[in-house]
Amino acid sequence: MYLSIVHETVYRYDEAASLIVQALRMWPAPSRGQIVKSWRVAVDGQRLEPSCTDGFGNPVATHTVDRLVERVQLSVRGQVETRDLHGVHGNDGELLPPLFYQAGTELTADTPEIVELAIRSAGEGNDIERLHRLCNGVRDRIDYRTEFTDAETTAAEAFASGAGVCQDHAHVLISAARALGFPARYVSGYLCAADDGGPAASHAWAEVFVSDLGWVGFDAANRQCPDERYVRIACGRDYRDAAPVRGVRLGGIAESMDVQVNIAGSTTHQGQ
Repeated sequence: MYLSIVHETVYRYDEAASLIVQALRMWPAPSRGQIVKSWRVAVDGQRLEPSCTDGFGNPVATHTVDRLVERVQLSVRGQVETRDLHGVHGNDGELLPPLFYQAGTELTADTPEIVELAIRSAGEGNDIERLHRLCNGVRDRIDYRTEFTDAETTAAEAFASGAGVCQDHAHVLISAARALGFPARYVSGYLCAADDGGPAASHAWAEVFVSDLGWVGFDAANRQCPDERYVRIACGRDYRDAAPVRGVRLGGIAESMDVQVNIAGSTTHQGQ
């Protein structure tokens, strides 16, 4: 499938910011499941290219706005050819050993309740069967509801509230999988609208390392493994490592953000 992506983010400040520094992880890396046909990231209309690769293998660029500014616009436009590998990302070109992703982080630290859910949901069987049951168990426990959590919500907090978004499902699944002894990591990307009319969106899911298969994706929010409707962008131990945009600023009190994502799928390359 060919996925054409348009992603616009506009930051506005009630009081002008005097300095903005942002690290962007918004470039998809080629893999067995996706071929990048075209990709352009721009800040206020100026094209930005990755300047380095971080320790997780993610292309990264940093941009600075060193002047008074009340509005900053980030734009992503690209086309990616994808194929359905039933969630199997594999283990090609990895910079870090799987065991690195066994250690917990502040956002993914487990609790006795998460461990209990992991053991009860996974049950017995082979690794893939257990992880599919775990994926569904996380989704059963955490309802998809916006405005209950934010970017700094921990797995423990989301689990306790019983509500959250894809980021929270991913963090809880990662926490639970690690409690069972599986290395697990966070993935950011995009999800094309389903046939039932669901919205296109920036998205997040988990990858779990399975012997003989390598890294396998599990999207607890949608109870499935990533297929040809997904574009994989960045990975890390948790959201902080793989966030599309992270930054700091001086001034700029009361920041607001307007995000629009449009993804069109087709069987032919449209060109950009």
